[in-house]
Amino acid sequence: MKLIIAVIKPGKLEEVRAALISTGAQGMTVTEVRGFGRQKGHTELYRGAEYAVEYLPKVKIELVVDDSDSTKAVEAITQAANVGAIGDGKVFVLPVEHAVRIRTGETGVDGL
Repeated sequence: MKLIIAVIKPGKLEEVRAALISTGAQGMTVTEVRGFGRQKGHTELYRGAEYAVEYLPKVKIELVVDDSDSTKAVEAITQAANVGAIGDGKVFVLPVEHAVRIRTGETGVDGL
């Protein structure tokens, strides 16, 4: 099993969700986060005053998939989230040792 963590622009969440569901993803966790990467934030003008926005709003998506589905899920995320601009996001893939569904006690892939 693989844990996929994607950090994307908030406006792309519904497109990424639809793309993941089309690959057979069973569920995901979505968190509103703030951060910065290479772009290091930006400056904005508000009521005539310029100020720095150091942490940009992003959305973090986490999902666990079977090893055989991880490549499809990553491709779906990267295609749906891509705008071709700085700040499109990142995708991380990590191994998962064990999963348990609390309600039924199912483990492994069945526990997803």
